[in-house]
Amino acid sequence: MSIVELSGVTKIYPGNVKALRGVDLVIEPGELTAIVGPSGSGKSTLLHLIGTLDLPSAGTVKIAGYDVGRLSDRELSALRARHLGFVFQQFHLADGVTALDNVADGLLYGGLPLQQRRERARAALDRVGLGHRVGHRPNQLSGGEQQRVAVARAVVGEPDLLLADEPTGNLDSAAGADVLGVLRDLHEAGTTIAVITHDLEVAGWAPRRVRVRDGRIVDDDDGLAGASAAKGERGE
Repeated sequence: MSIVELSGVTKIYPGNVKALRGVDLVIEPGELTAIVGPSGSGKSTLLHLIGTLDLPSAGTVKIAGYDVGRLSDRELSALRARHLGFVFQQFHLADGVTALDNVADGLLYGGLPLQQRRERARAALDRVGLGHRVGHRPNQLSGGEQQRVAVARAVVGEPDLLLADEPTGNLDSAAGADVLGVLRDLHEAGTTIAVITHDLEVAGWAPRRVRVRDGRIVDDDDGLAGASAAKGERGE
């Protein structure tokens, strides 16, 4: 079963602003996909629809086999909690709270007791290379470390899909490379990941690149041709 299946998806905002125009997209289990496009291309709208944070104006969005248009708000919340993990450009960590509990809080809605949440949070922090920083608060961590805490929080519930929105956007190149390395390690361990980015270098790092422009998918590649196209767009 596909994790993401969009069929004929259109999104129109007030004022007849057409953000997406008949998009078809499938993401299978185990894929590492970059959805790339400039500002205004529709990639952020795609993120909101795949993340069930918004609904399409037309067409069908299925996540883990569920047609999101047929679900109640409560069912959508449960779908997100069970099947999706989110990483954003902003870290959204709670100040004054340790890395361990920032990650453990990602399991609050699962009904697990605190000790169990912390055990799973410790394991998630180990996965992103921060097992030695579990007691540190955000102001004691570098930007790259804070983003890795955010990644750990996103994967602590073992979601079917990790959605990362410009995950390196607030980081310098070295810290950004570290975060991408963590994401690749997670992917190699079996996590399905979709990265939304405007950065062609980040997109080139992913095995599959879906290019969005003017609300449409204009290219979908998983080979060397995509890397050559990216170099062409950069004028290399």
